[in-house]
Amino acid sequence: MIDKLEMFIAVATEGHFGRAAETLGISQPTLSSGIKQLEGQLGVRLISRGSRYGGLTAEGKLALERARKIVGETRTLREEMRFTRDGLTGQLRIAVIPTALICAANLVTRFTDRHPQVNAIVLSRTSSEILRMLDNLEVDAGLSYLDNEPLGQATTQDLYRESYVLVCAQDSPLAGRKVVAWSDLGAQKLALLTGDMQNRRIMNRNFREAGVVPDCAVESNSLVVLASKAAQSGCATILPKDVAGFLTAGNGLVTVPLKGGQPGHAVGIVAPKAEPHSPIIRALLLEARRMAENTARVA
Repeated sequence: MIDKLEMFIAVATEGHFGRAAETLGISQPTLSSGIKQLEGQLGVRLISRGSRYGGLTAEGKLALERARKIVGETRTLREEMRFTRDGLTGQLRIAVIPTALICAANLVTRFTDRHPQVNAIVLSRTSSEILRMLDNLEVDAGLSYLDNEPLGQATTQDLYRESYVLVCAQDSPLAGRKVVAWSDLGAQKLALLTGDMQNRRIMNRNFREAGVVPDCAVESNSLVVLASKAAQSGCATILPKDVAGFLTAGNGLVTVPLKGGQPGHAVGIVAPKAEPHSPIIRALLLEARRMAENTARVA
């Protein structure tokens, strides 16, 4: 029945039989047959459908919550059996907010160096998408904001606190400043993340507190685009300090500390609440704790 439950979760997640079948790597007739078999075993209709997907029935909504729990526990059991036999093996799927991708790369490198039989998949997603993907079992863990999102009963591990710098071209009038206040940016053309990004919403609060309406020349969900735009005369961007250091190296850009605004938000690992966690998640949380402790010592 587990494979049928996974089919059901995929359909509920995608809201479309064709996309769900593609995600699972099976044909649509096989998927439809599996859903019908599951409904027959449970004795209820789970999905409203005519010629296409019509949403979950009341019974389907109840079943979805239980299906996620059963499938999640089954995956953990399988991983525990592999761990007992072969050590830590398998795949780690982690979704990461764009501003934490440098940290994620460092964490995954440390993790796979320590556990070479595990391969990692790192996906860039918004903070809200990460929570949805965790709920739908699409990823094993997330790297996101910890104190600015409704995380519910999730297990978390702090990694660092975000702090911001202004990034601008070397010939910018702001490049020679020792520090820039948010209130100084009212007349500055900016390249900023799109409004669906939690990082942008945090920045918008800082702008409002400073009485500034940002003059946003470009919006993008790509940090590379923002840094490239800042390299052009007359524009600047605002990035977390560690990301800025990586993107500005050798690119004719400089960083200037920003003062004021709200204290930086905590960023760290988010994993589904479970007892026990799977071996891979236990190892990931341990590696994240080691990395946070090392960062604290260096600071």
